[in-house]
Amino acid sequence: MHVPDALMTKLLKSWHFLYKRGFIEGFGHISARLPDDPELFLLARHSLGPRANPEDFLIVDMKGRIVSGKGAIPGEYPIHLEILRARPDIGSIFHFHGLHSTAFSTSEHQLRAIHLMGTLFHDGIPIYEDPRLVSNPDRGVALAKALGSHRAVLLRAHGAAITGADVEECVGGTFLFEENARRAHASASMGKPIWIDEKLAADAGGELLKSRGPFKRVWALVESDHEQEQ
Repeated sequence: MHVPDALMTKLLKSWHFLYKRGFIEGFGHISARLPDDPELFLLARHSLGPRANPEDFLIVDMKGRIVSGKGAIPGEYPIHLEILRARPDIGSIFHFHGLHSTAFSTSEHQLRAIHLMGTLFHDGIPIYEDPRLVSNPDRGVALAKALGSHRAVLLRAHGAAITGADVEECVGGTFLFEENARRAHASASMGKPIWIDEKLAADAGGELLKSRGPFKRVWALVESDHEQEQ
């Protein structure tokens, strides 16, 4: 089964970048829909360490079956399967346990845009209320329903799932999602956080999404990290 070299290269660079930057640390997985067959997707195998190779990515179908690849499928593969099934516009998903973003699922504060780049998520960041592992289809379906039409969803006392139309958008969104949460966490520690006005956030976020500038900037960091490792 053919996997485009460009797609695999992007996944490997993304994995190394996210691991190096502390987004994974033993927990987390990324997926990408195959462009020539939207009913199949690539998924990082279970317990993948900081160094990834092409054989570490499994090809999985929409029934959760491994079509190709070696290694065990992550226990929370329904996160990817059910979101990809529900959202044909999504091409890539990353699940991780970010410290700052997850904190907003366990506090009185609702995470919103507090920084310009956070306006990428201006349409809201819903919370999936079940903290248990998303380890079966029913929980995957419920998570996809909680995500709805949004770009990201927090899992109560657990983590987050960030989506993108492609790998670059998913990785860039992940980086900026956690950065917005980090800044919001700092603001909340100093008192009442001052969130960006909803209309202004929508206008600013719309401009950023149209230009794709933030995703390009983060991807430049991904490429830079890769070059330094060569």
